[in-house]
Amino acid sequence: MRVYICAPKDGEHEVTNFVESDSNLSRTSEMSYTTTANHQLDETQHYGKQKGTEFSLVQVKSTWKRKSVQNINQIKKGRVSAAKIYESTNSNGTTWTVVSPIVFTYMVTQTQNLLDPKNDTLLTGHIREPQQLAIIRSNTKPLKRFVVMDEIVYNLYGSKVTDYFEARNVLYRILPLPTTEENKSMEMAMKILEEVHKFGIDRRTEPIIAIGGGVCLDIVGLAASLYRRRTPYIRVPTTLLSYIDASVGAKTGVNFANCKNKLGAYIPPIAAFLDRSFIQTVPRRHISNGLAEMLKMALMKHRGLFELLETQGQFLLDTRFQSAIGVQGDHIDPASVSTRVAIETMLEELAPNLWEDDLDRLVDFGHLISPELEMKVLPSLLHGEAVNIDMSFMVYVACERGLLTEEEKFRIIRCMLNLELPVWHQDCTLALVQKSLCDRLQHSGGLVRMPLPTGLGHAEIFNDTSDETLYRAYERWCDELSSGSPW
Repeated sequence: MRVYICAPKDGEHEVTNFVESDSNLSRTSEMSYTTTANHQLDETQHYGKQKGTEFSLVQVKSTWKRKSVQNINQIKKGRVSAAKIYESTNSNGTTWTVVSPIVFTYMVTQTQNLLDPKNDTLLTGHIREPQQLAIIRSNTKPLKRFVVMDEIVYNLYGSKVTDYFEARNVLYRILPLPTTEENKSMEMAMKILEEVHKFGIDRRTEPIIAIGGGVCLDIVGLAASLYRRRTPYIRVPTTLLSYIDASVGAKTGVNFANCKNKLGAYIPPIAAFLDRSFIQTVPRRHISNGLAEMLKMALMKHRGLFELLETQGQFLLDTRFQSAIGVQGDHIDPASVSTRVAIETMLEELAPNLWEDDLDRLVDFGHLISPELEMKVLPSLLHGEAVNIDMSFMVYVACERGLLTEEEKFRIIRCMLNLELPVWHQDCTLALVQKSLCDRLQHSGGLVRMPLPTGLGHAEIFNDTSDETLYRAYERWCDELSSGSPW
């Protein structure tokens, strides 16, 4: 599966070759997404209505010149930019307003045997233009790659990565690092940058490669966004959590001031290469950890995915998400279907809002309280475990509001437990809940923007949950789940 994301293009929103419904889990083998950040078009229209002169920019013989929009149709030679300059003058002086569209295009590709020397994906899979690919393949100069690997992943796969580059005659440097949540810091990002600088790479044609879990992908992404103000990078996730979450979005970041991902940028990779075989060496707890993010998307958007996790969750844990076609009576491989639907639903939410201009985000479900809880008890809870505790509480809030029935509530909790995820934690106190929601108001435009399930596979954003409702939900949550399973 290969997914292309282009954002933005003026006014365009197109999804092709995409088959999806809650009742039908079948998929086409190839997908192409083209999405738009409409805010930039809106800005152009807004400034166009203001008093002032609008100029287009035309490039002729390597230089750019302003041209009034009235004369733009008379231009016979030159390249016209999508950028605009608006000039206005008043008693306080002259103002130039620049509107410059930014386009990011990146691919998310599901592949197999990524480290097989016969597989070109790791080296050239990010290249979209056939002409550029032909030039690289005809060039006698060796390719050059800087690779950052989580040190645990390096111990497991470092020799295979080395063999791959050696077989392909690649000049390479592999930097193993302890990319844990406790080490997710600007200091580690700087260490990566120092080594990249020593090695030397072309900032346009030699992408940095990150191989590891979500922390590794986040840190390397931030480092790449800083080096020469944006160096391309490639994500290779090795955990289930990073496979369906960190690898498919644009966020990069590190922890700061004891706050999760406080420093970061929205710079997507040029490509993310997903090979499910890495998951076979992931400990069972970490697979369960990734299932939490998958369950998040199921509860928010896809009843069919929820029902698959409900019935096949233990099977997915037991088989570590490795292919099992033929094991199921209907010949549907739960690992392939569940990962694909999780990625598709995640991309549906991320692609049109890549820079989070719209703060109403369903993907924030499970992320209102969990950052505070996760940092408080670090390292005893994994990210997905903290997210699931948050989701569990919010399910009780939804039930208290009448959005879910008691039957649906317990069905969700039963599924969580079947996925071997925690549903309650003693450090998730009412005070922590209140503080987290108060902090949420500060960085979400004065609104709590609380995603809540309104059924299995459906959700809405709410801003009117009362303190009384939260308190009643918290009391019931503790009464029913603090001692373990409610059954």
